[in-house]
Amino acid sequence: MSGGALSGRVVIVTGGSRGLGREMALELAGQGAAVCVTGAGASPALEATAAECAALGARVLALPCDVADYAACEALVARVEAELGPLDALVNNAGIGMRAISETFNTKPAKFWEADPEAWGRIVQANLTGAFNMARAAVPGMVARGAGKVINVSTSDQTMVRRGYSPYGPSKAGLEAASRVWAQDLEGTGATVNVYLPGGAADTDLLPPSANKKGADGNLLPAAVMRRAIVWLCGPGSDGVTGRRFIARLWDESLPDAEAAEAAASPHVDKPAIM
Repeated sequence: MSGGALSGRVVIVTGGSRGLGREMALELAGQGAAVCVTGAGASPALEATAAECAALGARVLALPCDVADYAACEALVARVEAELGPLDALVNNAGIGMRAISETFNTKPAKFWEADPEAWGRIVQANLTGAFNMARAAVPGMVARGAGKVINVSTSDQTMVRRGYSPYGPSKAGLEAASRVWAQDLEGTGATVNVYLPGGAADTDLLPPSANKKGADGNLLPAAVMRRAIVWLCGPGSDGVTGRRFIARLWDESLPDAEAAEAAASPHVDKPAIM
């Protein structure tokens, strides 16, 4: 695709097989970006997402990558840059939810002292260390080129400290703290780091399937809510914006991007939080 707001840009979306990642990948592809979608392993869902992106006219790679494995992340970035071009944006969306601890966590709070240590470790490795691994592999090239964007997908403040949501919530709290540190580390390089989240429980496979699936707060947001700001976050409109936190639910698509971004920006951590 030659047109679109992201024409000529190269973006990696980790965890792009389904859910939030799939929606963001499709939106980016539809706006002209060349997109690499990853999954923890090869799967029909990963191939289907890639096919949908290609049908929009985008150049696409569908690659399995365990983000907990740094060597795999490094190899992924190298292949993307060899086949698609220099990386402009990394969307760290890959993650593991509380179902690894308990299939009933959303109706019966999971007690941390009963959690399987191996499952606990896998969640933290994917959600926090995995984001570091991908950023560690991608950012040196961005710094060398004087431009690049890292977007770390997080969760609501309540979920970070919600009873029965450990270690998923704490892993995302760690990711947000890391994001603010990374943004400061990158100051003056041209590369930026921001946080992006739905703004409530979303209808994804992180929740156990049921006839009346719902999150702890009730009704679910559609996964497609993540389409709202992702093009702006990966595109030139957000140049120079770093260390910020944006809530998809609060992004008003009727407003110009700059106004929508301010309306969707979460307050500073020291002030009362929106979500």
